[in-house]
Amino acid sequence: MENQEYNELQALRHTASHILAQAVKRLYPSAKLAIGPAIENGFYYDFDCEISFTPEVLEQLEKEMKKIVSENLKVERFVLSREEALALMKDEPYKIELINEIPEGEEISFYKQGEFVDLCAGPHVSYTKKVKAFKLLSATGAYWRGDSKNKMLQRIYGTAFKTQEELEKYLADVEEAKKRDHNKIGRQLGYFTTVDIIGQGLPIILPKGTLVLRTLQRFVEDEEERRGYLQTKTPYFAKRDLYKISGHWDHYRENMFVIGDKSDEDNPAEDVFALRPMTCPFQFQAYLTELRSYKDLPLRYNETSTLFRNEASGEMHGLIRLRQFTISEGHIACTPEQLEGEFADALDLAQFMLKTLGLDKDVSYRFSKWDENNREKYIGDSAQWEAVQSTMRRILTDLNINFYEADGEAAFYGPKLDIQIKNVHGKEDTLITIQIDFQLAERFGMVYVDKDGTRKHPYVIHRTSIGCYERTLALLIEKYAGAMPTWLAPEQVRVITITDGQKEYAESVQKRLKDAGIRAGIDVRNEKLGFKIREAQLEKLPYMLVVGDKEKENGTLGVRSRKKGDMGEMSFDDFLSMILREIATKELP
Repeated sequence: MENQEYNELQALRHTASHILAQAVKRLYPSAKLAIGPAIENGFYYDFDCEISFTPEVLEQLEKEMKKIVSENLKVERFVLSREEALALMKDEPYKIELINEIPEGEEISFYKQGEFVDLCAGPHVSYTKKVKAFKLLSATGAYWRGDSKNKMLQRIYGTAFKTQEELEKYLADVEEAKKRDHNKIGRQLGYFTTVDIIGQGLPIILPKGTLVLRTLQRFVEDEEERRGYLQTKTPYFAKRDLYKISGHWDHYRENMFVIGDKSDEDNPAEDVFALRPMTCPFQFQAYLTELRSYKDLPLRYNETSTLFRNEASGEMHGLIRLRQFTISEGHIACTPEQLEGEFADALDLAQFMLKTLGLDKDVSYRFSKWDENNREKYIGDSAQWEAVQSTMRRILTDLNINFYEADGEAAFYGPKLDIQIKNVHGKEDTLITIQIDFQLAERFGMVYVDKDGTRKHPYVIHRTSIGCYERTLALLIEKYAGAMPTWLAPEQVRVITITDGQKEYAESVQKRLKDAGIRAGIDVRNEKLGFKIREAQLEKLPYMLVVGDKEKENGTLGVRSRKKGDMGEMSFDDFLSMILREIATKELP
């Protein structure tokens, strides 16, 4: 989309958000306004309102919006002084907060349409009648300014387009996305479930999901070992003292699960433990077991780590964001001269994983930096941060990475490259991270003896090769609509009999497949063949092997492929050779 066209569409959607806010204020005058921007696929507006925005309420609001559009109200911009702005917004506490944060001398602008006025920088279309094709989509909770310490507001999402045809196409795409939602089909296919009495963000991975995760884990660990990583296994929790050294206690405690009495957290006389949110301070202890030489570096540790983070309730969705999850975590200690090469190798590993899984075209690269205006969030001084960020920017440029920059998204100890991906609903999350750490080695006393005999602190690269396994599983379910690549499929083949007379032959085929390392199931039930085939299709199995009297007599198999349909009769050896090749090459659907 050209910039001008995009800007026009964003102005249209921004106006739609104001029309929504006007509708809310007409129907629920006591509602308080927060913010309502245009976003990539539409718009939203946040409200503090005692009324719950149910589907029925959204329908009423949409009717009122259509009425406002038909009134063809002129959208007018005006500017006020700070005193005038505060007086105008005296009954809107969230707007008051925003006004007070506007720097002195900066223009304070408003937009008016009919009786409705909103603090806003624009842009907007000139008349409400130009907003012809729109739809309210959903309502959800959202913390004011995205901070869980603030009040939970209600967010209404909507979308708007220039034409009704464009809107209908988008809505059709949304419906298709819903069909791919891992939270729906992952449960239907038996990959995972959740239970209220266990809690949010704590899924039970069922046997099918476990088989996929096990296959992924073995693949990742084998590839990491091939690339020179040494695997560790570290504790799930540790004393407060460890997290104080790393900085997690002071900069990340609100996201940690502290064990025991909360009143003891800051009592130095008590041994306080916390579940680990990261593995880095544990793997640093592995480094510290002996004095290292420059000849020992780079030293690459990896671990399949179970981590625990106290995520906000409103942030959790299926397997995308969890309170307990498993990650392909690792840390590289290296000299300054090795930094760029090791970073490049870590990125190469991540890209290899993405390509193997078929996700490489679905990601973007974010260079996450510190926020120099919020320095209490970070350790280290400005000079250190700017130097390392400059180094990282140069490395990314040298590697020809098409990245964008984001302030305030760095870890508290260093900048990072976040490999971002969107789920079927357009929500963006981080899949893989590679971070440059220039501080924690010194805090932990990690040194190496350099060529000149002096002791120096190594750089540390924190990295994942595939990220969170559960999130990856969710994205794969959505990517392939549950039809996993054969090498990942929990059941790769199902042997299906036509009548009871082929049961023994079918069982022998299944055994030979299992002996060859194939995950093979069997269906010898006294059901119609069509029923059994349909069931296997609904379970999205890569292959079905139908055996009747002819196949039994000939020692052959009737092969049906999810991808190619009916492949006809095939010998066992030919089929085995074909599927083993498909698994070995990790062929994608």
